[in-house]
Amino acid sequence: MSQLKVTKPGLSSVQDAGRFGLQRYGLAPAGAMDLRSLEIGNQLIGNAPHTAAIEVAPLPFTVRSLRGGFRFAMTGADRSVHIEGQSAAMNATHWVEEGKILRFGGCRHGVFSYLCFQGGIKAVPQYKSFSVDKNAGLGRPYSRPLSEGDLLDVNDAPQNFVEQSISPTDNVQTNGPIRVILGPQDDHFFPESIATFLQTRWRIAHASDRMSYKLDGPRIAHSRGYNIVSDGTVRGSVQITGSGQPLVLLADRGTVGGYPKIATISSLDLDRFSQLAAGTAFSFKLISVQESQRLLRLRAKSSALRIAKRDDPARCNVDLSKVINANVAGDAVSAVDPL
Repeated sequence: MSQLKVTKPGLSSVQDAGRFGLQRYGLAPAGAMDLRSLEIGNQLIGNAPHTAAIEVAPLPFTVRSLRGGFRFAMTGADRSVHIEGQSAAMNATHWVEEGKILRFGGCRHGVFSYLCFQGGIKAVPQYKSFSVDKNAGLGRPYSRPLSEGDLLDVNDAPQNFVEQSISPTDNVQTNGPIRVILGPQDDHFFPESIATFLQTRWRIAHASDRMSYKLDGPRIAHSRGYNIVSDGTVRGSVQITGSGQPLVLLADRGTVGGYPKIATISSLDLDRFSQLAAGTAFSFKLISVQESQRLLRLRAKSSALRIAKRDDPARCNVDLSKVINANVAGDAVSAVDPL
């Protein structure tokens, strides 16, 4: 087993595919913002696709190998990679010897990169996941973003591994509009409001994070008020707040929300959307559920990724007292009784 020390954490946390089967208790899945890049990194390194990795946001990140060597791959948002001062490639596997320093520069394009270790990070999962959810105080080996001085244990990796790489273009997703499906509350908006939503060139607001991306642009008018009885959200739900600003819910979102949802980003483009940096301009394109499903099936047939099946969420043992005491959803009020 190898051990690493985080010497410059930037904005980073341990993430895998997420924590599933608990949304009915108010616990969001968390997990990697760009699942495709996580899967590619793990495939390169020989891990199961959703093995936990370090998700590194735009700032520089540095670790030192304290004990034993390790093999890694870095995928996702493009940045410089240096092993003890020597330049190394993104989207490729590399061996780091004991005592060496591994440095990653700030993002040149995109937002999130994934540092995948061969053999994976050694820790005991919480509810079958290592993913950090700082709002709920969950995650392994730390239930928070990484800090300077944190130690990470990595399972042993074979030294006779044949190093792998992919062309950078293989890890670039298709450009173009972000495809959305209307609803589930598109009937809460004027036809002109929906037209404005689809025709606007939006920008990612700087006040965005893993919970949601706020969009800068014209205000979207509600036709039936901006309050609904709170209902479930999904990754990619596009809420329109009381001020008329669109809000795209992402990995660390609340599991329910009380603003009408004008549209939902198709799974085709969720990872690509998550990699849009603050200030980036983009537009939406309307497609049907049927078209989204058809394109997803085509992608699955042509994809080289080995997608692992998740465990049955129904078999996830839950300590309800801990979930309730965590108050992850905040205070609840009745939507029908007077205040």
